[in-house]
Amino acid sequence: MLRTAIIGASGYTGAVLCALLSRHPEVTVDHLYVSEQSQDAGKPIAALHGSLAGICELPLEPLKDSEALQVGRTHDAVFLCTAHKVSHDLTPALIEGGARVFDLSGAFRVNAPDFYTDYYGFEHCYPQLLEKAVYALCEWVDLNALRKTPLISLPGCYPTVSQLSLKPLLVDGLLDPDYTPAINAVSGVSGAGRGAKLSSMFCEVSLNAYGLFTHRHTPEIAAHLGTEVIFNPHLGNFKRGIHATLTARLKEGVTAEAVRECYVRAYAGHQAVRLKNAPVKLDDVVHSPYCDIFAAVKGRHIVITGAIDNLMKGASSQAVQAFNLAYSFDEMTALR
Repeated sequence: MLRTAIIGASGYTGAVLCALLSRHPEVTVDHLYVSEQSQDAGKPIAALHGSLAGICELPLEPLKDSEALQVGRTHDAVFLCTAHKVSHDLTPALIEGGARVFDLSGAFRVNAPDFYTDYYGFEHCYPQLLEKAVYALCEWVDLNALRKTPLISLPGCYPTVSQLSLKPLLVDGLLDPDYTPAINAVSGVSGAGRGAKLSSMFCEVSLNAYGLFTHRHTPEIAAHLGTEVIFNPHLGNFKRGIHATLTARLKEGVTAEAVRECYVRAYAGHQAVRLKNAPVKLDDVVHSPYCDIFAAVKGRHIVITGAIDNLMKGASSQAVQAFNLAYSFDEMTALR
């Protein structure tokens, strides 16, 4: 059995991850950690997230930065559901201790130090780890690299659905390079995290765009797709899920059948992507590990709809999927 720990376990993604790992047949969840200052320190996780009652009753232990090395020594894998700077600071000691790190934050997603000062507000001090980190968009990850690295960086929620929707067309060279793809995506309020903020309180949320031209996921999407995009995120007054509508233009002569074959070829054998015959619906993916995709073509125009659960395929289930691939388990172990 592989010994695991979750740091930042009190949040939404940490709780979902705890539930998934608790039913994994090859895993024990040994420890759940929160920061020293957390008001949740010492509480059983099931006291915060009642759905975990009878599944996981572990306490949320306060963790000092100085204890990260020992955590690395006593666990095979550590999952970081922490703030970006916290992940940045803890990861070196965890890896030095011998653990494989699965980081759900943005601390190692893009191998460009300036990216972190520009979009995350801190100077990245570990360029050698940026070189080692493998970005685990699971359907497109290099499995050999994934199985060798000590550091797996999980994509953001918006980048996951955006890349899965567009990448097959770009890889096959079907899109007109002179037309910038546009992504309009709506996320539920759980994407803002569990912290108390007036702007993400349910009664305060309306359907609205935010972060236009400035959202930190724009450069992440562009870097890993290899093309500029226009990304327009929206906040919706629902709890979970992301629905994305993407528009692009095809090269001259590309047919709807060629597009369909492109997607079928790209996702053959990938169990967490489902190709649909009609525009996707959010209700079909909420609380599931799937990304649903549908593409409509008219002339040279293509409209793609994609949907995921932001806490599952956009975070925790993708982390478990990457864990499964890294250890050569079936990728959907504990996810169905």
